[in-house]
Amino acid sequence: MTPKTVIFIGPQGSGKGTQIAELDKVLKEKDPARRVLDIQTGRRFRAMAASGEGYTEKHIQDTLNTGVLQPLFLSTVLWGDAMRTHLDDQCHLLIDGFPRIIDEAKVLESALSFYGRDYVDIINLDTPEEVVRERMSSRARPDDTPDSIEERLKWYREQTLPVVEYYRQRSNTKVHDINGELSIDEVHNEILKALDLVN
Repeated sequence: MTPKTVIFIGPQGSGKGTQIAELDKVLKEKDPARRVLDIQTGRRFRAMAASGEGYTEKHIQDTLNTGVLQPLFLSTVLWGDAMRTHLDDQCHLLIDGFPRIIDEAKVLESALSFYGRDYVDIINLDTPEEVVRERMSSRARPDDTPDSIEERLKWYREQTLPVVEYYRQRSNTKVHDINGELSIDEVHNEILKALDLVN
C-alpha cells in the first residue's frame, strides 16, 4: 500500500473525529509496517488551552468557550509543527480541522509539495445543518451554545465549503462526497470503499 494523504472536511458535528479514529485502526491493521499520523487541530487547540501555560494558552481557553474560530497563524503553527516533528515519506497522513479557508489550503499546499505528497483524497462529510445542530446540541460541550453553533455553521458555509470546490479543481485529488446523515458504521464503510480499503 502506498502512503495515503486523507483530508477530512465537514462541519463540526459531522463525525470527522470518529471517522478518523476508525480509519486509523483500519490502516494500522491493513498496513502494520507504516505509522499513521493523525493531525486534528481542534483536539490540539483544546490540549493547548488545557495546559494553561501562558498568555496564548489562556487566551485560547477564553475564546474556545465562545465558539470563536482560532486564528490562522495558530492553526498553521499547530499542524505545521506536527508535520515537522512526525511526518515522513512512509507514513499515512490523516488531517482534520484544516484547511478551513482557501488561504490555509494554499499554505497546506506548500507543505504537501515539500513532503512530496502529490495525491490527496478528500473525505467530504456532507451533512445537513439541521443534523449538525442536533448533534452539537446533544454533545454538551461548553462551547456548543446556540449562538456559537450558528456562528460556526455560517463560517463553514461561507469560508470552508469553497475549500471543497478548491480541491475539486486540484490535480491528483479525489473528492469523495459521503452522506454524513448515515450511521457511523455506514459512513465508515463508505469511506473504506472510497479509499479502496475494502477487502
